[in-house]
Order: sequence, then C-alpha cells, then structure tokens
Amino acid sequence: MMHKLLIANRGEIAVRIARAARELGITTVAACSEADTDAVSVRYADERVVIGPAPAGQSYLNVEALLGAARQVSADAVHPGYGFLSENADFAERVESEGMTWVGPSPHAIRLMGDKARARSTAQQVGVPTVAGSDGPVADPDAAREAAATVGFPVAIKAAAGGGGRGIRVVGSDEELESQLPVAQAEARAAFGSPDVYIERFVPRARHIEVQVFGDGTNFIHMGTRDCSMQRRRQKVIEEAGELGLPEHVERGMTAAAVSLAEAVKYCGAGTVEFLYDAERAEFAFIEMNTRIQVEHPVTEMVWGFDLVQEQLLVAQGQPLSKFQEEHRPRGHAIEVRLNAEDPHLGFLPSPGPLERFRLPGGPFVRVDSGYEEGGQVPPFYDSLLAKIIVWGATREEAIVRLSRALGEVEVTGVSTTVTFLRQVLDLPEFRTGTYHTRFLEDWMQQQHKGSR
Repeated sequence: MMHKLLIANRGEIAVRIARAARELGITTVAACSEADTDAVSVRYADERVVIGPAPAGQSYLNVEALLGAARQVSADAVHPGYGFLSENADFAERVESEGMTWVGPSPHAIRLMGDKARARSTAQQVGVPTVAGSDGPVADPDAAREAAATVGFPVAIKAAAGGGGRGIRVVGSDEELESQLPVAQAEARAAFGSPDVYIERFVPRARHIEVQVFGDGTNFIHMGTRDCSMQRRRQKVIEEAGELGLPEHVERGMTAAAVSLAEAVKYCGAGTVEFLYDAERAEFAFIEMNTRIQVEHPVTEMVWGFDLVQEQLLVAQGQPLSKFQEEHRPRGHAIEVRLNAEDPHLGFLPSPGPLERFRLPGGPFVRVDSGYEEGGQVPPFYDSLLAKIIVWGATREEAIVRLSRALGEVEVTGVSTTVTFLRQVLDLPEFRTGTYHTRFLEDWMQQQHKGSR
C-alpha cells in the first residue's frame, strides 16, 4: 500500500494530486522550489520539502534533488503530474530503483512511446494508421529530402523526443527543408536532450483528436475522445469531450486503435493517444502518445464521471482497473479553457506579478482547477497557467452558454490575462458550429492583426 506520496510538480496539477490522495488516505509531500514555498499547492499537501532555487533546472527538473527529497521525507511513491519529469524514463527508473512506486507507466513504455519515431513504428506494427512520413529519424538533408519526396510537401520536421506541440517546424520546399533541418535538430537537442528528428506529411486543415486510455498492465480501456483543435502555435487553447461530430466509424476506429496501442506496450496508468483527423478524407492517423495525465483530463472526468488521478494512484499500487469498458457510460458535454497570465496585445507575452484581485467563477457544473489565490504571486520561472475553467452541459450548446457565463465572472488585476481573448474565441461562429481545425485560430488572429493596421 502507498503511505506517503511525493508530488514532484507544482501549481494546479499538484493541488489536483493532493486532493485525490487525501481522499484515499495517502499522506502527501509537496516538493517545491524556493519560489513556491508559500504556494497554494504546497499548503494543500500534508508536508513540504524544498528542492532548490526557483529555476526549474535547479528544482523541478533536478533528479538528484527530487530523489534526495523523497528519501528525506521517507516517501514510498512519486507522482510526477504533467510536464517537467513526467515523461522522463530515467527518472522513473531511478524512483523504482530506490524502492519507491512510480505513479505512471513503466520506464520501458515511456521510452518506447516517448520517442515519437519509435512510437510510430510500434503503431504501424499493431495496425494503427499513421501519418505518412519517414520510417525513423532522419540524420542528414539527403535522408530528409528522400522522406519528403515520398510524402510530398508541406512536411513537418518533428523532434523524436518532443511533445506538447513543441519541437515542430513546417516546411514547404527542399530549400526550406535543408535550411531548417539543422535548426530543428539543435532545438530538439536543447529542449529534449536528443537531436533526433523525423519527417511527417503536414495536414493543414486537420482536427486534433485524442483518446483517453487507461491500463493496469493486463486490462485496457478507453474513455472516449477529446477535441483539441483550437490551438495557437500548436498549444491547446480550448479542449472538449462529448459529442464531437465525428462519423461513428471514425470514433470507433480511433478508440479501438488507441486501446490496441496500450495493449501492445502493456500500459499501466493514464495515457493519451493523439490522432489527426482529415475531415475531407474521413481518415484518421496516429501522431503520438503522451505517457502521463493530460492538462485537459478534467473534461473526460466530467463526461465520464470518473476520477482519473485516483485511478492512477490505485493502479500504481497494483490494483486492477476499478471499472471495465462496459461499465463506463459518457454523459453530456464538457469544455475546458486555459486562463493564462499572458498579454494577448503583446504577442501573449507572459505577465508575472502579484494577483491583486483574483476572482474565479463558480455555480452549477462549473469546475475550476488552480494553483493560485488572491494576494499570491505569479512567478516568472514557470508556465503561465493561472487556472483551468471547466464546464459541463447536457449538450454542447448548453456547455458553451455556461462557459460564456463563467468567463464573464473572472476578475483578475495585477497581471494581464487571456480572459478577453477566450471570450472572443468562444463567440466565433466557427467555434459555435464546431467547424474549425488546428490552423483556424492562427489564421483568424492574422486576419484580426491585418484588419487593425
């Protein structure tokens, strides 16, 4: 049994983990940097341990500091949340070698699916359709040109160890490919520790659909699909779960493919299999698997009535899945927006500073996940996420109305936020009708910028 859990993360996801653990009677320890000693996430935990200075490289990304902290407080388990070291197989391996429980899939599964080129190969082996591209990493311009000639321009150069929409460059010609390849390799090395990149056909008007999967190493299930197509610079802005307007055979195919992939790697814990859906061709293709809990997991929880983080903790202790596929039933529609401390008028520049006023919405079927409170400080060292605002409705239309009302209740002073931008996006006819794609938001923003000049 798990007795004391070290939370190797910060902000809203650390609060989320602490709440889930408390309901299971597990003592929690917040591993925090010097900048976060008074943070909300630290106060939600039963204990705290300072792991280093504010910069993430000296604290939340410092493997030795985290392992030392776990030993210091006699933790017997570690939950990495998302981001930071959550998909670092070496860290997971070190945690297990210390005799502690890693709340996540095995290091082998993380390595296999974390390397996007190897993940593509694994998907192909089990019959999951993939986006046309190179068979593996491309090391030089000749190999890159050969792969691009096979699939046709435009193509995306992707970091093999990347994720979260980062480490991607879209190119439209041989000349552009040759000039951007070394840049992409250098970026991949700097961001992910590996210079390996691979080539994929770029689908400009695709929808980004993902499937929530869960496994206990023996049994594997899905909890439906999420649409994450409303993006800015490949970073998700709005996420939805429920009725997404996909053809029935496409949704069935996606969920079956996602479960097949989880089975192939004997997956244990929460994972997300991501697909591109080409509506013109009515085809879907695998792009990557995230071997952790997702930022947008609350929309799945709202629709499926299931606590994914508690299930992570239970499965990590060796318990079988608490429910099997036929016991899960979706209900209604949920939407999540990310409220960030950024200034949309300055190119979404992060806006750290004091939260002089910080009022977040409430009411029926409104959920807010946040790691901040009024009077707190938004530090300049980390992600700019202030809060996730999630609503549920019996229909998508009802959920949109509820979310519009909820965003109208947000009051934040002291830092700039994206609340006005989110309300504008919510009012777009294309969002209301669900007729958008992954490039839609950037195209709309460019048009707005041209119109304002």
